[in-house]
Amino acid sequence: MRKIILALAMTAALPLAAQTPAAPQAPQFKIPRPSPKSVLTQTIGFTDVTITYSRPAARGRQIFGGLTPYGQVWRTGANEATTISFSDDVTINGQPLPKGTYSLHTIPGKDQWTIIFNKVANQWGSFTYDQAQDALRVTAKPHGDEYNELMTFSIPKVTADEATVEIKWTNVAVPFTIGTNTTQKVLTDARAAVAAAKPDDWQTRLRAASFAVENRVDLEEANRWLDESIAANANIRNLFEKARAQAAMGDRAGAIKTAERAIAKATPEDKEEVPEIEHSIASWKS
Repeated sequence: MRKIILALAMTAALPLAAQTPAAPQAPQFKIPRPSPKSVLTQTIGFTDVTITYSRPAARGRQIFGGLTPYGQVWRTGANEATTISFSDDVTINGQPLPKGTYSLHTIPGKDQWTIIFNKVANQWGSFTYDQAQDALRVTAKPHGDEYNELMTFSIPKVTADEATVEIKWTNVAVPFTIGTNTTQKVLTDARAAVAAAKPDDWQTRLRAASFAVENRVDLEEANRWLDESIAANANIRNLFEKARAQAAMGDRAGAIKTAERAIAKATPEDKEEVPEIEHSIASWKS
């Protein structure tokens, strides 16, 4: 009888045990990475360049030749490997590199660094780095710099045709040059546009010549385009551009005469352009 009563008591207790709430879960929370992510984007001419990396801090440590040994492949940052992408084909220190996204590794040295563009973009650090997958290696010479606590990529110089990128950490900066050849690409397109232009299309010839004059390239060709533009429709714009081309080629006397012709062609709508032409004439006379 006692066994039956005990069994009934245990059965009655089961629903109570089943209704006992579970212990509450601790709320989840995020912890920031010690080396924060950074993205640097720069357009060079028509080419977009994007560098994605993590920025470790020095925190009083010896970095190059210490934490980051000389002669060993380094992820050039922290966490995932640094990546660099190009929207067009480029050159790096004069060496060709196809457009695409690469992981960027380096081999630091006291007097010379090796900068590596590897075809495997997504990898953790340089732990699985495979030299056989390198698309390009170039060398660079480090130089002294102001102190940077966080590792930094900077682009201190940009033109239409090239940009200087610097890897900077502590008192060291390592530069390399990205070339885009934008000017020659534009001139190639300009020549094709002029060749296809109708005889009375003075605007296309003027635009092509203005680009060449502004960039001081192929000035003789620019002069021919301007002569064709003026023959189609002589006006203040193409005459003044012709004057600028003549001045760029050293013919100041010819530039002054052509600029005076440009002023003579001014219409009431052109009055805002006249002072600039007069200023140019004065500078050529001096």
